[in-house]
Amino acid sequence: MKKTLEQALALASPRILPRPTTLLSTLIHVSVVALWLLLFARAFFLQGVVAWSTGIAYVVYDTLLLAFVTWKTLPLMRPTPPLEPDFDARSLPSMGVIVASHNEATVLPVTLAALLRQTHGPAQIVIADDGSTDATQALLTERFGLAAAADGVLSAPSSLYPNLYWLRVSHGGKARALNAAITVMTTDTVMTVDADTLLDDDATYAMRAAFASEPKLVAAAGILVPVCGKSVSGRVFQWFQTYEYMRNFIARFAWMRADSLLLISGAFASFKRDALVDVGGFDPQCLVEDYELIHRLRRYSVDHGLGWDVRVVGDAHAHTDAPDNLGSFLRQRRRWFAGFLQTQYWNRDMTGNPRYGTMGMLMLPVKAIDTMQPIYGLTAFALLLGFLFGGHGAIVLSIFSVIGLKTAIDLAFYLWCIHLYRRWTGERTRSSLWMAMLAAITEPFTFQLVRHVGALLGWLHFLRGGRSWGVQRRSGLVTHDES
Repeated sequence: MKKTLEQALALASPRILPRPTTLLSTLIHVSVVALWLLLFARAFFLQGVVAWSTGIAYVVYDTLLLAFVTWKTLPLMRPTPPLEPDFDARSLPSMGVIVASHNEATVLPVTLAALLRQTHGPAQIVIADDGSTDATQALLTERFGLAAAADGVLSAPSSLYPNLYWLRVSHGGKARALNAAITVMTTDTVMTVDADTLLDDDATYAMRAAFASEPKLVAAAGILVPVCGKSVSGRVFQWFQTYEYMRNFIARFAWMRADSLLLISGAFASFKRDALVDVGGFDPQCLVEDYELIHRLRRYSVDHGLGWDVRVVGDAHAHTDAPDNLGSFLRQRRRWFAGFLQTQYWNRDMTGNPRYGTMGMLMLPVKAIDTMQPIYGLTAFALLLGFLFGGHGAIVLSIFSVIGLKTAIDLAFYLWCIHLYRRWTGERTRSSLWMAMLAAITEPFTFQLVRHVGALLGWLHFLRGGRSWGVQRRSGLVTHDES
């Protein structure tokens, strides 16, 4: 007998324990750490640029990844067909949107306004109110015509917007709020939208069209553009994060073509609702419930021979609030990396496992290396400083020749990504190539190091068993809306 929705989502209670590992997986993960120790030790025994072997390994690995992404994204050089404007709405799967919200009264009006003006918009918009204690209740009742129901019970439709609903739950975290909303929704597909994410007017239509065109599609990511506050630090962080997001989405396209895409941002993602039910919904234990979910969807698909697909939809766009200062950025990246380590550890039996195809034999081994990549990067930088201030001029000169070559490669990749990104997404605003070139040159000694520090904090958070998200201050989306 097929399990009920409530039974399936009950699986989202604490249940995911590290699975028994395989010998190959153990060798892959141990080798990454052992190689770092070996290369670091070489700095004290060798002369010349080989003393900086840690940095060379970091540069070679990153360059190989850039080459892979470049190769896999060559199809984007061909014209991308535009989103069909008159797709028969009757053939589109129904879509419901969940806005998980905890004390987000300052940004909810912007997010809801965007959802309510969608082309071929969602049949249901459910605000999953995760025990908010701010002005959320007054906002929803006075401005949006909603009346609260008992906790866990879906409200009546808004008196002003017939597809808008309110679901109050006791505070238990984003994953539990999402799961509670899934249990009361009746649509074919479900979109998750963070309360600080502003969708373009045709975003839900683009997602629905993607599901209509791809019967095996179970999870889809939209294109996100970061928006920071207007302070000096906000402008700097937005500058770097804009190009970071562009490169990341181009990389996601590459891994999608390798049938190995694992990163779907829950800030703007869509899922086939039945698939969510089958795998038990989102996991409240994980710091990155969206990333962890894709592993379970992939595992379930292989275990049951379903051939499910995960894709990036280049026609679906949104803006999202991004950290605009160092503290917020480090807290975000600490959580992201700690959650990545959690997920890698829980699913380590898939690494190097041919049962999972390219994902098991390529993507997850790459992710095993990524667990240590920030450590390699910070070690390389520390050694460079040590050689520089230790009077090893010849070594430093050799190192900077390697760094110069890598910067040239990064610059070419930056420009390649921007070109492809524009062709693929039909980006409405043009990014300055000069600013991209400046970002490519300055990033290795600025933003990249900050990212690595955030990842190092993530390692500490993971090793301590931390489960807290930390408080993020919203500023970019509100500023963007008012400007």
